[in-house]
Amino acid sequence: MRYPIAPLALAGTLIFSLSTPALAGAPTMPEAQRDSSWFTDGQENLEKSAAQPINNKPGAAKNIILFVGDGMGISTVTAARILAGQQQGLDGEEYRLSFEEMPFSGLIKTYNTNQQTPDSAGTMSAIMTGVKTRAGMFGVSGDVPRGDCAASRGRELVTALELAEGLGKRTGVVSTARITHATPAATYAKAAERGWEYRAPDGCRDIAAQLVEFAYGDGIDVVLGGGRRAFLPKGVTDREGEPGRREDGRNLVQEWQQRYPGKGAAYVEDRNGFVDVDPGATDKLLGLFESSHMRYEANRSEDRAGEPSLSEMTGKALAMLDKGKDGYFLMVEGGRIDHGHHAGSAYNALTDAVEFARAVRLAMESTDPEDTLIIVTADHSHVFTMAGYPTRGNPILGKVVGNDSRGEPESEPKLADDGKPYTTLGYANGRGFAALGGETDADVRYDLPTKNGRHDLSEVNTAAPGFHQEALVPTEAETHGGEDVGIWARGPGAHLLSGTREQSYIFHVMARSGGLLAD
Repeated sequence: MRYPIAPLALAGTLIFSLSTPALAGAPTMPEAQRDSSWFTDGQENLEKSAAQPINNKPGAAKNIILFVGDGMGISTVTAARILAGQQQGLDGEEYRLSFEEMPFSGLIKTYNTNQQTPDSAGTMSAIMTGVKTRAGMFGVSGDVPRGDCAASRGRELVTALELAEGLGKRTGVVSTARITHATPAATYAKAAERGWEYRAPDGCRDIAAQLVEFAYGDGIDVVLGGGRRAFLPKGVTDREGEPGRREDGRNLVQEWQQRYPGKGAAYVEDRNGFVDVDPGATDKLLGLFESSHMRYEANRSEDRAGEPSLSEMTGKALAMLDKGKDGYFLMVEGGRIDHGHHAGSAYNALTDAVEFARAVRLAMESTDPEDTLIIVTADHSHVFTMAGYPTRGNPILGKVVGNDSRGEPESEPKLADDGKPYTTLGYANGRGFAALGGETDADVRYDLPTKNGRHDLSEVNTAAPGFHQEALVPTEAETHGGEDVGIWARGPGAHLLSGTREQSYIFHVMARSGGLLAD
């Protein structure tokens, strides 16, 4: 419809406006629309959001808990949400992971100063210091060449955890990866090369040594994760028979025990020892549960010595840190989400993501939003896709089954133009297809040849733990993605994380809300 242009005279000036036709009155809302569960749920959620209080007072967060789902991009969150719901007998799409119930959310840009698609070292360094840096290094300025020890001296950056320790807060680092790996290490160490876990050039300290020698406050109070090999010298084996890798002869476990003598400190290597730790009687806790990374959640029960879950470690850490009158800073990483994706295993990545959400749930239920800021985010994403028009409720790990003309699920999986069925989940690159049955350790895929492109999945159980999705481009391992990741928050200052932000901005929210930069 064309609207005639009518001239108006205003203050001696001739202007034009669109004259609109007369309105016939507001439409009547149909009963079926008002009674729809989508409509009523939307109204209820709107009321909850409108009533959400905002605490904008600097320093109001006595405690800060930072959760990092390593590699937990948006597609991973969506697929994990559906898997978690389906595990409970739901369609899955309507389910919400624990952190998706938080009142504030936004997007985070993840690039490093030198790469569009980032790595975990540079991204976590940005989160912890408020300054972006190069891929492959953390805790040092972005103008330092990667691997240049001499250039890194005098260019170190201060982290949020160090600031918290300096203010007398209790601190903790929890991860299912090696505790000297990029994400956890970026909370306490400075390294121009993330690979300096147990050996560094002359003039620089390796990452494990920096943890044991941590100089701020009275040292980190709770450290739980994998990575024993970086703390033990060559010639010394751990309780599972794995050798140490240090070449300087230092036994950092013993050095840590000597730094914190007495019954107030505990070192543990297995689940039984972990369970026996009494938070009320323990001031310092070091738990190293594997020589390298901890197990995937799917095969954790197969560990020889036994190891705790991420949610169990989170609960123990909170119980210990909550004793401090000045509050605490805790970083919890779901490290093996990332590793599952690198191996092209949606099963392992998503199973660990679901456990990560359980750990967040525990923290939400154990803390008060009046004084505790909880942030959940990812350091980067992966080239992990969800596609193919599957019907609602289709198993997220299954083959694509579409709808018929009545909207009901079809009886057989859809076929691609090559005549073969295909899965909802896939990867843009990686080692590609493998069907390993009930195998729950995704890392065994690295022992097998790359198989990229299409394969006939007609007789393959794609929901089995050992199924590795097809990949388009052959690479040694699946790579990170470069798109934005999500961020969710609850507590004092949480509203500041709405919108699209630089990754380094997270530090500034934590510092302001927690009073970390107070004089």
